[in-house]
Order: sequence, then structure tokens, then C-alpha cells
Amino acid sequence: MAIAKLSEQLINQIAAGEVIERPASVVKELLENALDAGATRVDVRLEQGGVRLIQISDNGSGIYRDEMPLALSRHATSKITCMDDLEALHTLGFRGEALPSIASVSRLSLTSMVDGERNGWRLTGDGSDVFREAAPAAHPVGTTVEVRDLFFNVPARRKFVRTERTEYNHCEGVIRTQAAACPEVAFSLRHNDRVTLDLPAARDPAERVRALLGEAFLEHATAVDEQRAGLALSGWLGAPTQSRAQPDQQYFFVNGRAIRDRVLAAAVRKAYQDVLYHGRHPMFVLELELDPTQVDVNAHPTKQEVRFRESRMVHDFIFHSLHKALAALRPGDAGHATAVPVTGGVPGGRIAAPPPGQERGLSGLGLAGSGAGAGFRESSRPSRDPDFQAAWAEFRGAPAVAEARPDRYAVGAVGAAATSPDPGPDGDGMPPLGFALGQVAETFILAENARGLIVVDMHAAHERITYERLKREWEGARVTSQPLLVPENLEVTPAEAELAETQAEVLGELGFELDRAGPETLVLRAAPALLRGQDTAQLVRDVLADLAAVGYSHRAEGAMNAVLGTIACHGSVRSGRRLTLPEMNQLLRDMEATERSGQCNHGRPTWVELDHQALDRLFLRGR
Repeated sequence: MAIAKLSEQLINQIAAGEVIERPASVVKELLENALDAGATRVDVRLEQGGVRLIQISDNGSGIYRDEMPLALSRHATSKITCMDDLEALHTLGFRGEALPSIASVSRLSLTSMVDGERNGWRLTGDGSDVFREAAPAAHPVGTTVEVRDLFFNVPARRKFVRTERTEYNHCEGVIRTQAAACPEVAFSLRHNDRVTLDLPAARDPAERVRALLGEAFLEHATAVDEQRAGLALSGWLGAPTQSRAQPDQQYFFVNGRAIRDRVLAAAVRKAYQDVLYHGRHPMFVLELELDPTQVDVNAHPTKQEVRFRESRMVHDFIFHSLHKALAALRPGDAGHATAVPVTGGVPGGRIAAPPPGQERGLSGLGLAGSGAGAGFRESSRPSRDPDFQAAWAEFRGAPAVAEARPDRYAVGAVGAAATSPDPGPDGDGMPPLGFALGQVAETFILAENARGLIVVDMHAAHERITYERLKREWEGARVTSQPLLVPENLEVTPAEAELAETQAEVLGELGFELDRAGPETLVLRAAPALLRGQDTAQLVRDVLADLAAVGYSHRAEGAMNAVLGTIACHGSVRSGRRLTLPEMNQLLRDMEATERSGQCNHGRPTWVELDHQALDRLFLRGR
């Protein structure tokens, strides 16, 4: 076949295939243009999920009349002029492909006015590469882009558009993401002439987070603010107990740009690995700031993926920052929340719904509502039970309970659980988890603190304490490598065999000793002693796959932690064992001094609090 140059329209439609996947892609590109233009308010209007109409208006700087045709031509932009600009990019958009690509698969209208001009101008197109001459139009300072009948001239693409509800949800998700990145900008969304989202500008980023993710998220979240080696990470980490079935409330920004990146995702997963229930996903809003020259934002046509020059450094910084924030939580901290709904019965049926604003019944320490309920104001004092009073007096006077032998409640010695100084008592002199009252079903410990009733799963709590001790001991002793009685041959790809040679030192630090015996053969001669009896051959293949993909691997560490978790589970006090009050109190004190004590290493909660207001609601007191 003869070689021929493609028409401008076909070139734009091919480019649209890379940039414009669905209506949400249009919304994303136009929002980025509005924000780059300095807009402080952006209004979005959709019809039929954006398929019939997408209209985005902003109050940005606007476009001059003679530049409007240029804005709709390929590779025309005001954001870069040379390669140096591209390597140190501070704007969201820069390719100069979005508007012409959108115009090639829709009926587009561009209306804009620049401050100081007498009137605005409108330019329209019908999906071809020919646009009518700009005509005068009434318009405030700023720009409005109207996109009608998306993919009307590309039937093959129109077939892949989903239902109206699905497309709308994607569009709304894009707007929410941009709103999280730019709290100082007001956003509104109308769908089929109904307001569905209205976010006023917020001076405090926390206000925008509260509007997007809810009050409960912010109440239970842990603030992050870390800086090191030219990297800065800030934002909020959701409590492990607020995890979700889908990763639909995760916002990660790099220099203000919402991105999806394997390096960042791996760092977050590793930080949460010991506190999340299997298959659950954390909630978070995080922003990473670094020198723009250290990140390549030109890695993907939609600009949703980036490449870091020092990906390992970025990964380690994010992991250690999040790990530190989660590990630092102790009972009594705002982020150390364990919330479950209150259920219960009253004669004749279920308990009535709580009044507005009092929906949460069981909540984590430090997050209970202020003040006691009408019927419990006099009960905010500690229990008058003699054993309880003795434990409290002992705690405040002679520290006998805090110094009790750790094997008082353990199956075997637990050792010192504290990883940092005791968090100390609450303002009224009581420790955060209070003092034990007794056991229920030989499984749960009941305790009373200044705010109400504490219920502790004694096996889950002791499992976390034991697990953290085992991890510290294992890390201190470093990985012990054990030679195999019979070396094992591994069949791998040539690339994996080459990688095993070049990364021999890294593999050695993980406890593996590998020799290359051929182009596609490795000999495993030693493996971590702790993994004796495990499928180490498959583990080696998984580690090599990770090294090839991202340059590092946590597979071996994860496998070792799984073994330590099993040991901790079998070595922890179990249901059915009666504990004395001193043993129960020692467990509470160890929980207060142990990292991540709010969840066992399987992600289950270890304790909950029923505050005085929740107790009132259970029994309909004060109504």
C-alpha cells in the first residue's frame, strides 16, 4: 500500500483515543485547564452522565480572541516553551492535545473573555478540523467550554460508553479528586439540572477533606507531616477500622497532581499491612511535594502516572513516614479509634435510632462526645468496687500493677512490651484504658475508664503485643540464613537469572543464597531459617519479579512476618482462660505501650469503648 499523510482530523481522533476514554476524561482535562488558568471557582454541568453535555465554566484569566483558534490546534500550549520547562513542570496540563482531541470527537463551543476587554468571544466546531470564525459573545472574565454529543462521529467509541449512572459517577470522582487537591477553589456540579455537589472554597484544607470524606473520617484520622531529604509528605491517614471494600476513597497527589503509581501504592500497602483486615483498603488524603526535576510527569498520555528519578528513596520515605504515624498511635490518641455501631434490644423490639449527631455509639478513646448523658453525669467517677479502687490506688501510688511480671497472663514469657514510654494517664489520673472490672465468657475483658466502658478481646490484644515483640527481636537479630540439605534447582527466565546475579547482595540480605547454573537455571543453596518448610522456590520467583518491576521486594519480609504472626497467635492467651484482675490490668498497660495495639496482626479490632452517652442511648435514659 502507498504511504500517505493522515488528515488533521484523523490525527486528532487518534490522539483522542489516547486522551479521551470517557466523559470523565473530558472533565479531567478541562478542569486542569481551568485550574492552570488561575480559576478560584469552577462550575460543571452535565447531562446524561456527560455524554450529551459537558459544560465547564471558570473565572480564570481567559483566552484572547486571536489565540482561540490556536488553543484548538495540536501541540499548542502556554505552559512550556522549551525542554527545561518540561523537566521542571509546575502546571497540570502541558501537552496541548486535550482541546483539539475533544473537539475532534464532539461538537465543541469555546467562549472566553479576558479582563480589560469589552466583550467575550465564542468559537464553535462540529467535529471537523474546520472552525467558524470567532463571534462576539456575552461572558464574564474567564472561560466556558461546552462539549456536546461526545463520540457522535466515532460510533465505535460510543459503544464503549456505559450507563448514565456509571459515567456520572466517574465524572463526580474526577471532580472530587481535583477538589481535594485544590481546597482554595470552589467547585459545583449540576447533573440533569440538579445540583449534586457544592463545595465552597476552604481556607483550611481540613474543611475540604471533611466535606469530601465526612466528619467521621477526620475525627478518626491521623495527621501526617514529614519532611526529609527534599521530600515533604502531608495529609491524613484513615484509621484502620475505617477501611473499605474498595480503594475508592484514596487520594494521593504529587506536587498537586492526582496520580496512580505502583511505588506509592506499594509503600502505603506495606505501611498498613499489619493493621488492615484481609482484603480491605485504607482511606487517606496525602500529598507528596518534591523538586519537579525529580519526577517525570510525561510518562502517560493522561498524565495520571509519573516516574521518579529516585523511586526507592521515595518509596522508603513514604513507607517510613506512614509506618511511623500508624505505629505511634496509642490508646487515648485521637487517631486510635475503634468504632462499631451500637446494637441492642429494648422490650418489644430494637433500640430506637439515636438523635442526629449521636449516631456513633462505640468509639475509640479520645473521640467520645464531650460530657456524660443525662443519666450518667454522676457516674463519670471511677467505680466504687473495692478491687477497682485498689487497682487505681496502686497505679497512682505504688506502681505494682505496671511492674507486674509479663508472664502473669501469657502462655510463656512475653517480655517487655513497651516500645516507648508509657503514654501516661488521662487528665483525671486514670490510664487511657482504665482498670479491669472482670471477664465476659472468658474471652473479653471489661474495664472502666473516665469516659465509659472498655471491652477488650484478650486474645487479639495479647497477640498484637507478642507479635510486636517478636518482630523487634527478629529485626535485631537480622535475617539468619540456613543452608539447604539438598540445593534446589529453579527454572527461571534468562532475564530473571541475570537479575539474580546482579542483585545477589540484595537477595543475600533477605537470606537467600543463589548461584547461576545456566542461562535459565538458578541453584538455591540457602534460605531464611524462619521460613523452613515454606515454598521458598516460589518465594524466590516472586522476589525476582518484584525486583524486575520496581527494583525492590517485600515478599520475604511479608513471609517472615506471617510466620511470626502464626507464632504470636499460638503463643497468646486464648479464650476460655480465666485471668485475675492484676493479669487483666497488666494486659491493659501493655496495650497502652504497644505499637498498633488497636488491631491484632490479622486486622481485627482489639478493643472498643462504649462511652457514657452510648450507654444512655442503649437504655433510653434522658428521653
